[in-house]
Amino acid sequence: MFSTFLNIFKIPELTKKLLFTVGMLVIYRLGFYVPVPGVDQLTMSMRARGGGGLGDLADYFQLFTGGNLKQSTIFGLGIMPYISASIIFQLLITVVPALEKLSKEGETGRKKISEYTRYATVGLCLIQAFIWMKYIGGQNWVFAEYAGNFMWTGLSFTYLLMSVLMLTTGTIFLMWIGEQIDEYGIGNGISLIITAGIVARIPNAVITVWNGFSLAGASGGATSFDLKKVVFLLVMFVAVVAGAILITQAQRRIPIQQAKQTRGRRVYGGQRQYLPLRVNHGGVMPIIFASTMLVFPGIIFSAAFNVWPNAFWGFMRNAFQSGVGYLYTVVYILAVYFFAYFWTTVQFQPKEMANNLRDYGSFIPGLSPGKRTADYLERVMTRITYVGAGFLALIAVIPSIVASSLKIPFVVSAFLGGTGLLIVVSVTLDLVQRIEANLIMRNYKGFLGDEGPIKGTRH
Repeated sequence: MFSTFLNIFKIPELTKKLLFTVGMLVIYRLGFYVPVPGVDQLTMSMRARGGGGLGDLADYFQLFTGGNLKQSTIFGLGIMPYISASIIFQLLITVVPALEKLSKEGETGRKKISEYTRYATVGLCLIQAFIWMKYIGGQNWVFAEYAGNFMWTGLSFTYLLMSVLMLTTGTIFLMWIGEQIDEYGIGNGISLIITAGIVARIPNAVITVWNGFSLAGASGGATSFDLKKVVFLLVMFVAVVAGAILITQAQRRIPIQQAKQTRGRRVYGGQRQYLPLRVNHGGVMPIIFASTMLVFPGIIFSAAFNVWPNAFWGFMRNAFQSGVGYLYTVVYILAVYFFAYFWTTVQFQPKEMANNLRDYGSFIPGLSPGKRTADYLERVMTRITYVGAGFLALIAVIPSIVASSLKIPFVVSAFLGGTGLLIVVSVTLDLVQRIEANLIMRNYKGFLGDEGPIKGTRH
C-alpha cells in the first residue's frame, strides 16, 4: 500500500493534478473564514450555537454545503445554490422537451445546459443572500461601522446590496474553483469542496471528545465521555463507514447476452455480460431532500408557538425538533423513502435502457426485447431501491438517535452517519478509483496490488 502511494509521485502529470487540487482546496478553506463586514460575529455564533431554528438551519448548511452561515462568511451560502440549480435542471430535462432534446446533442448541448445552470445559480444566490441578510438584520446582528466617510447603519440599502453581492460572488467563486479542479485537477471539484468542509469539522469533534474524556466516568453532561462511550463511538464509526462503503458499491448485476452475428465465415458477438444496477441509485440526494424539507417545519411551528402559545403548537414544536421528537424521526424516515423512489423514478429510465439494449443487439435471457425487458428492469429497481432506501433511512437517523440517547454533542454524532458521512465515503471512493485508474494505465500496481482494481473502478 505504501509503495502504491509512492508510485503516485513517480507520475509527473498525476502529481501536478493532485497538487493543483490541494491548492484549490486550501484557497477555499482560507476564504471560509473571511467574514462579511458589518456582522456581529460573536453574538451570531453564540445564538446559532444554542440550537433552535437558526442553529438547525446553520448546522444543515455548514455540514454539506461548504458554507459557514453561523459566522456569515463570504462563502456563507457555500456551493448549495449551484447544486440546487443542477438538480432543478436535471428534473427539467425529464419534463421539458426542449431541454431533453438539448441534452442529447452531445458536448454542445451539455455546455448550453451548464450555462443555463450558472445563470440559475446567480439567481438563487441573490434570493438566498437577500433572505439571509434580512433575517440577521432583523435579529440586530448587523451593527453600524464607519468606513472612511461612509457609515453602514443597520441594514441600509447600500449595505444590503453590498452583502448580497459579496455572498453571491463567494458562491460563484466556489463554483469556479470546482470547475478548475474538474479541468486541471483530479476528482469532482464540487464534491471535493463539500467533502473538505465536512472533513474540516473532524478536529472539532476530536477536541470535544478529548476535553470531555475522563477515566473516572462521565458525569452525564452533554460533553462528558467515559471509556465505554469513546469505545462505542469508535466501533460505531467503523461499522457505519463500512456499511456506507458496502451500500455505495452494492450492485444488482443483470445478465446480458449479446446476439451472435455471422459475417462471412466468422461469428461475432455472443458474449455474456452484466448490466449493473446500483442498490443506492439515488446516492445522498434522498437524504438531502428529506433534511431540507424537515428543517422548515421546526422553524414554522416555533414561530406559530410564539404567536399562539397553546398546547397544540407547543407539541408540534417539540415533536419536530431535530434528534428529539419521535414524530420528526418517523417523518424523516418516510421522507427518505419517498425521495429515494422519487429520485430513482426521475433518473432511471427502464424503457430507454431496454431500447438501447435492443439497438446494440443485446437482450436479457428469457425476456423478449422491448416492453418485457423494461418492465423487468423497473421491477428489479423498485425492489432494490426499497433496500437502499432502508439503509439511507437508518444511516440518516443514527446521528440524532445517538446524540439524544447518549447525550453526545451533534458535532461528534454527525460523523456516525447522515449526509456528511455518505458524501465523504462516496467522494473518497471516487477519488481513489480515479487515482488507481491513472496508476494502472501507466502499468503501476493499484491499491490492491496483484488482486486487481478496487471493485467498482471503471477503466
